[in-house]
Amino acid sequence: MWEFIEDRRVQILTNAWNHAYLVILAILFATVIAIALAMIVTRLPKLEPAANAVSAVGLTIPSFALIGLLLPFTGLGAPTALLAVTFYAVLPILRNAVVGLAGVDPNLVESARGMGMSELASMFRIRLPLAWPVILAGIRISMQMSMGIAAIAAYVLGPGLGVGIFIGLAQIGGKNAVNEALVGTLGIVLIALVLDVLLLALGRVTTSKGIRV
Repeated sequence: MWEFIEDRRVQILTNAWNHAYLVILAILFATVIAIALAMIVTRLPKLEPAANAVSAVGLTIPSFALIGLLLPFTGLGAPTALLAVTFYAVLPILRNAVVGLAGVDPNLVESARGMGMSELASMFRIRLPLAWPVILAGIRISMQMSMGIAAIAAYVLGPGLGVGIFIGLAQIGGKNAVNEALVGTLGIVLIALVLDVLLLALGRVTTSKGIRV
């Protein structure tokens, strides 16, 4: 295997970078979308059951089915992969964002309003900072899940280490089939661990000391 990695070092590193970039970009989009939706749900509490239902039902949709539905509109390649990964990435973050914002003590919000803080200001200065640890937990879950979805998206020529996995499966029995699949799988696991550590570090930096667990 080491000889295989050495011979294809540049291609493996390129695929690893593309995989990480795809997932990180999808997570960034998903976080913005999920928090925006959660803010709307917070203003309209009647929407909370619907948001939770969408989060739960969305995760039951097979990734191959979603990719198949996107293909007629976005075609093969990175756009389809990004849309599919972003769709699944939104769901855990949305659920945690709704829970986190709803769990903020109403007395703190009322105190902020009593001090003359606007609704928007209290959202960004009170609610979101207090809900951030819960939201970040959702982002971590979403990041790990997105790693696998990004690998599956290689089936429609999406970028990343999933390419090697599918090549290995297609050439099973061939000389380097196992190496292709194994390097792709282990590479995804390694990237997932590194990104999770980075998210933990981000949590330490961005979470107020007063609410750290």
